[in-house]
Amino acid sequence: MTVDESTQAELVRVAHALAEAARPVTLAYFRASDLVAEDKDGSHFDPVTVADRSAEAAMRAVLAELRPDDAVVGEEHGATVGTTGFTWVLDPIDGTRGYISGTPTWGILISVADATGPLFGIIDQPYIGERFSGGFGNAQIDGPGGARGLVTRKTRNLSDATVMTTFPEVGSQVEARAFQAVASQARLTRYGMDCYAYALLAAGHIDLVIEAGLQAYDIQAPIAVVTAAGGLVTNWQGGPAHDGGRVVAAANTDIHAAALAILRDAPES
Repeated sequence: MTVDESTQAELVRVAHALAEAARPVTLAYFRASDLVAEDKDGSHFDPVTVADRSAEAAMRAVLAELRPDDAVVGEEHGATVGTTGFTWVLDPIDGTRGYISGTPTWGILISVADATGPLFGIIDQPYIGERFSGGFGNAQIDGPGGARGLVTRKTRNLSDATVMTTFPEVGSQVEARAFQAVASQARLTRYGMDCYAYALLAAGHIDLVIEAGLQAYDIQAPIAVVTAAGGLVTNWQGGPAHDGGRVVAAANTDIHAAALAILRDAPES
């Protein structure tokens, strides 16, 4: 789909309006002593809180007013169909485990996509006050230090790279071994950043984010931000990653190729 400049500007404006709607909701519950986390899964702890549900509801209310004919996919309130060819993909709190633990590395993920994948995305960290956005030829951070462009690093060798993932176990045992095979060749490995790792990648602070078991709402906003900053995001075979699954985000083509040479041979779990 060709998106004209007027429509691009409108989609960007709405994306920021969604972030503004979700910010105060998430902050109202963050580090609250009486916040209750329910377990959505049962087989492993997958928490959800009133903050997750309320923040997504706040964003959907904005969309109902400003873009009522667009489709919406959200982690907490499911999918609604649209007629425009645009789909808003929402994760009201990516990193709920971090959120309920009081760490400021969770984020609000917002993207708008067409049939080819995400066009524009936001990674918003309300507590720190940082907003990373990317798409339509622009990538920037707005925060306490002001506004500036986002540009990924130029690291060429895996031995010089910093790699991140959210969980040390990554996913299955097979996927964990594949991750460790990459990490063992990198200079530095860090854990537990959730979506904030992708923001750090876009901002030029790290080189690789490798994850598995993702959903579309986990990765579409990071794809938009990272690619706008000069990086790339694929699955472990080098194909599109906007449906989730096994994902590798890299600062540049060289470091992506080095990681992919290891990851692509990982068997299916």
